[in-house]
Amino acid sequence: MFNKILVANRSEIAVRVMNACRTLGIPCVAVYSDADAGSKHRFFADEAVHIGASPPRESYLDIEKIINTAKETGCDAIHPGYGFLSENPILVKRCGEEKITFIGPSSEAIRLLGNKVASRVKMADAGIPLIPGMKDSSVDIELYKKTAKEAGYPVIIKAAAGGGGKGMRVVHTADELEDALEAAQREAKNAFDDDTVYLEKYIVNPRHIEFQILGDTHGNTIHVFERECSIQRRHQKIIEETPSVAVDDDLRARMGADAVNVAKAADYYSAGTVEFLLDESGKYYFLEMNTRIQVEHPITEMVAGVDLVVEQIRIAAGLELSDQVKNLTQRGHAIECRIYAEDGENNFMPSTGSILHYSEPVGPGVRVDSGIVAGMEVTIDYDPILAKLIVHAPTRELAVTKMIDALNAYKILGVKTSKKFMIDVMQHPEFMAGRTYTDFIAEHMANRKLDLGAYREIAVAAASVTAQAVVSAGDYNGKEGDFATPSPWQTIGSWQIGDSINE
Repeated sequence: MFNKILVANRSEIAVRVMNACRTLGIPCVAVYSDADAGSKHRFFADEAVHIGASPPRESYLDIEKIINTAKETGCDAIHPGYGFLSENPILVKRCGEEKITFIGPSSEAIRLLGNKVASRVKMADAGIPLIPGMKDSSVDIELYKKTAKEAGYPVIIKAAAGGGGKGMRVVHTADELEDALEAAQREAKNAFDDDTVYLEKYIVNPRHIEFQILGDTHGNTIHVFERECSIQRRHQKIIEETPSVAVDDDLRARMGADAVNVAKAADYYSAGTVEFLLDESGKYYFLEMNTRIQVEHPITEMVAGVDLVVEQIRIAAGLELSDQVKNLTQRGHAIECRIYAEDGENNFMPSTGSILHYSEPVGPGVRVDSGIVAGMEVTIDYDPILAKLIVHAPTRELAVTKMIDALNAYKILGVKTSKKFMIDVMQHPEFMAGRTYTDFIAEHMANRKLDLGAYREIAVAAASVTAQAVVSAGDYNGKEGDFATPSPWQTIGSWQIGDSINE
């Protein structure tokens, strides 16, 4: 298949890809920056190469460094993971020039689907349901006004090269339109170096439903069912599940068929994800196609029993989708929570520091895709995702219960995380009832009340025990510079059984 694969990424997705390489018996090479010198993915690989300073442009986004490292280490394939260079057609082109296989789609497909305006035009021609709005971009404010009036307010302005909510503005009235257009163009220019934007109808209270796609180079394209990703904050997914409670067999068949048609219209091969918005009446609209492995891919793997990264590598090697993959079925229910280094009790402010203690939950149907270990430094240089916690159970109710238990058992000390926030979402009656829409957090979590009483009592108890366990200078009789290990009698502090030493 391949002699050696370079994983052009970091943290949990790098470790995930390396696991797939090991499944196939292929050695892998990690790359790492200054900030990642002590990272998990560096030591998980068969080889590791330092590629530069911490800023991504000086390491993980430097295409020539990635290519040169692959050549110097004898790699004949590169897996980009997600983020960084995963959707950069220039890397694909450079791989082709150097006779290195890019594990992903063609540069043409990436270029087409990476431009929301161009892909809308392509999908309109293919008969895919689109949100009413502009078919192309424009700088003519009168065209925006005309389209908004025809579609009806509210409308939304989006960046053609956009993602992650950047270059996006919701407009509720005609008076807001001109200012919102200018603001969206400015933000798009800053984020993507491209101020191209367009306008479409804003769908109120939709669900975010996406379909996993696998396509090979022999003309086979399938979908591997849906994922619901409606629980988002600031347009970033934080909790995903499959199957969606809003998708029955008939809707799944129709949306899945359209997802396959999207991939075929773009001549797409490899793993990819077609995203739709599903409105309250049951109508769905094409949103975009992501041309990489998705962060939330593990929940599909859990219900379908397939290793999507292994399939990506097989497809890149020119192999055909197997009959087993072509005939997958859904089994049970899976949920994923993204564990971020963010303060979930303080508007998700970034949290940095050393991982002082780390222990993962275990048990049947519990999976952790992690990029951290105890002692590692979490910095502000990269995306704050630390790990993904995934559970699988026979039913949604059991999966929710299992996720709450796993979140409680997941111990990460040293940085703040969004774990408690996730538990509160899981326990919310609207989430339990499956009424999950993209405005869920704004609607139900904005006035969240925190009960910290129980935590204060635990903190006081822990502080008391810790204070008694500390070895003070006076208790330990070792000489200055003497690093000999103190005996148990020297580590009990100022207390002994029955009485205090000092009394």
